[in-house]
Amino acid sequence: MIDRRTMLRGTGVAMALPWLESLSAFAATPSSPAFPKRFAVLFMGNGVNWQQWGAEGNGENMKLAKSLTPLEPLKKKINVINGLFNKNSTGQGIHPAQTGSLLNGAPIQRGPVIHAGITVDQMIANHIGQDTLQPSIVLACEQPMTGYHETNFSMAYSSHISWQSADSPVPNEVYPALAFDTLFENRGSLRNLSILDRVRESAETLSHRISSTDRYKLDEYMTSVREVEKRVEGMRKDQERAEDLAKLQNRPALSMERPANGLPEDFREHTRLMCDVIALAFQTDKTRVATLLLARDLSALYYPFLDVNNGHHSASHDNLSDAYERVSRFHLSQLAYLATKLDAMPEGDGTVLDNSCLMFLSNLWSGKDHINSRLPVVLAGGLGGTLETGRSLDYLDAGDENRKMCSLYLGIMDRMGIKLDRFGDAENRLANF
Repeated sequence: MIDRRTMLRGTGVAMALPWLESLSAFAATPSSPAFPKRFAVLFMGNGVNWQQWGAEGNGENMKLAKSLTPLEPLKKKINVINGLFNKNSTGQGIHPAQTGSLLNGAPIQRGPVIHAGITVDQMIANHIGQDTLQPSIVLACEQPMTGYHETNFSMAYSSHISWQSADSPVPNEVYPALAFDTLFENRGSLRNLSILDRVRESAETLSHRISSTDRYKLDEYMTSVREVEKRVEGMRKDQERAEDLAKLQNRPALSMERPANGLPEDFREHTRLMCDVIALAFQTDKTRVATLLLARDLSALYYPFLDVNNGHHSASHDNLSDAYERVSRFHLSQLAYLATKLDAMPEGDGTVLDNSCLMFLSNLWSGKDHINSRLPVVLAGGLGGTLETGRSLDYLDAGDENRKMCSLYLGIMDRMGIKLDRFGDAENRLANF
């Protein structure tokens, strides 16, 4: 008997396939399959150019501000949310205190002992992670910081958005090659062999048992895996060279600057590869939960390809400039890229995006003034039809009790089958969400 989520197997690898219509005839329960719901967070630190951020109207008539224009083709499948905030992230100082409780709403602690709370992504992973090979994936495009901020909060709060417990952030995977290898259980000397070569015989056998439409889907999927694999191969070699150099200098590779640390020199390639890994993970149901830290709080990233002269954090202090608008739009475009990839993956009568919820957010509204009394939030995907899309929602004047980020998280978890009486600082769901 074949399951709809069948595997291609080869030497040291089990490669999960996307949903294929013709295999449902062989499945144990072939009728009306319930597709998995997925959740992902994409984070950019230090706020946005708020004069160029936002949306008005709904559906086809929705008008997107300049920084959100990458989402124009997807505007019927997004929600732009204004006015939400985290009460416990306000009034405690700048940066780490404004980031540490972003996905959990918990108060954080100064000094050498870190203390926050389990985040919404890990709460979801704890409930549904047993259904997949990996409960979640936690990725980042910038390495974490160590030490303490001038406000006496640990830099761990600025460097991690995913927390598995109150005193333990989930380690970020910053190397695309390692993220890819983990996804496909690619280990040791097997990394020198193409995954597709190792499962070729299994794929050829399967191709004789599926429809011509599904063969096209299979070929398209295998091609996309190979494209990512080829890009990863070069980065793996860079990483290995960086590790050898670090050993000679008796220091960790991550303590060196990009690209000497083995991270991609072209930041655009780094972000796209991490999005590709999430897309493959969701398409093949390897995991249903992901976070991607594109640029951390107090980010040191540079953007020469955007003609921005200052580093991210410095540029955010002039957040109303055209230069910082380009930075904001670049990071938002990663949400558009990932959402577009998922929307091109058929799944039943819809797409993988239709069964997902992708959330883009930052820890600040204005980097110049370090304002976080409202946060930029965009969602993409409809969670299997449970979440209405194509809307601009404004809670700014709804009162503090009615505009909590944790109320949004409760609503998302409800739709994923996780019913909680309370999460973080919220007991009520977000109204009209």
